[in-house]
Amino acid sequence: QLQLVESGGGLVQPGGSLRLSCAASGFSLDYYMIGWFRQAPGKEREGVSCISRNGGGTNYADSVKGRFTISRDNAKNTVYLQMNSLKPEDTAIYYCAADGPTLSPVQAICARPSYWGQGTQVTVSS
Repeated sequence: QLQLVESGGGLVQPGGSLRLSCAASGFSLDYYMIGWFRQAPGKEREGVSCISRNGGGTNYADSVKGRFTISRDNAKNTVYLQMNSLKPEDTAIYYCAADGPTLSPVQAICARPSYWGQGTQVTVSS
């Protein structure tokens, strides 16, 4: 069974940090770009970040640039999203998704994910 499982969400004060993890089972992430998406109440889902197969290519939404960092450990079949300087507007359900498989090791455009996780709630509030 192909699965992506997110973890690491929770309640944090403004200015705080969280690290989200996305672990895959049933398939290898080696051939997939991996993206993080989020959906806030009453809003459409938006892309947050995307990372290439080899980790050398990354993309970020303007709203998170300089605060969030995406990374991956293919040996652990896991992708991470380090979130610093969190703001109340970052509150949302965060999803990871696998886009591919793709031949390019450096492309980081997560436009058509094939697999999605179930999401993890991130709440930024004092």
